[in-house]
Amino acid sequence: MTFLPPAARAEYLDLDGGRVRVLHSGPAGAPPLLLVHGGSNDNATISWYRLFEEFGADHRVIAPDLPGFGGTEGIDPLGGPVAQAGFLSRVLAGLGVERAVVVGVSMGGDVAMNLALHHPELVRGLVLIAPGGLVERVGNRFTHKAAWWSTRMPDGILFPVVALANRFVGLALRAVVHDVSTLPPEVVAEFRREALRPGAARGYMRYNQATLGPHGMRNNLLPVVGRITAPALFFHGERDPMVPLEGSRRAVRVMPNARLVTVADCGHWAQLEAHERFVEEVRSFLSDVRG
Repeated sequence: MTFLPPAARAEYLDLDGGRVRVLHSGPAGAPPLLLVHGGSNDNATISWYRLFEEFGADHRVIAPDLPGFGGTEGIDPLGGPVAQAGFLSRVLAGLGVERAVVVGVSMGGDVAMNLALHHPELVRGLVLIAPGGLVERVGNRFTHKAAWWSTRMPDGILFPVVALANRFVGLALRAVVHDVSTLPPEVVAEFRREALRPGAARGYMRYNQATLGPHGMRNNLLPVVGRITAPALFFHGERDPMVPLEGSRRAVRVMPNARLVTVADCGHWAQLEAHERFVEEVRSFLSDVRG
């Protein structure tokens, strides 16, 4: 049986020569809420497991799997966040959605900001959970160079290495979240299934190849993020080991309609680890956006 979060239903959208799996909840006429998952072995069922039921009563919740992730089939991974933002614009058009509040986590936050920059007419507001795209490089110049070299390996070497690493699911989870016990067991099980899926993480590998330059990040939005005028809520765990909190702080300082909420003792998947606080903050934000 296909795994689905509570209150979610799966539909498929024919697009770009393939089929996009889109998870839905809520009435078609309600205000749209577009959820954009993260990288690694993520998909829409994992990052957003708790949100279909939570927000489906008063929003049209829409969560596609990006190419190379989850249940989307027949579309090659797109690579960088600009291309992925263009893909989301076509998904929204295919679903007849003119404008949405966009929620993105990690890589999905990078994609969401690029959607706001390149297709601002589609974005009513942004909720950004530990978003990527706000750092100049990975660590120091030596660790960044090593990360860049790792993306230069030929596919014949890179894919088997990633497949081997994906077998150590427990280590991967402990590297992402501060307290694994805060995750629903269904999420842990689905993360494990996704990690062991043939072709897993290829979408994320293409994203890393597109965004890691030899001396710095090609997707660094800090010089341009101030152009985003849509209301934005940043939500970031203070113990995030993956995406530095300072990037969110710097973005909020230059964006005209942004605010930052930080959560103590919380890692990278803040929407899952600090679920109740996240829902409280997002409901307040959505009320302000509607007002």
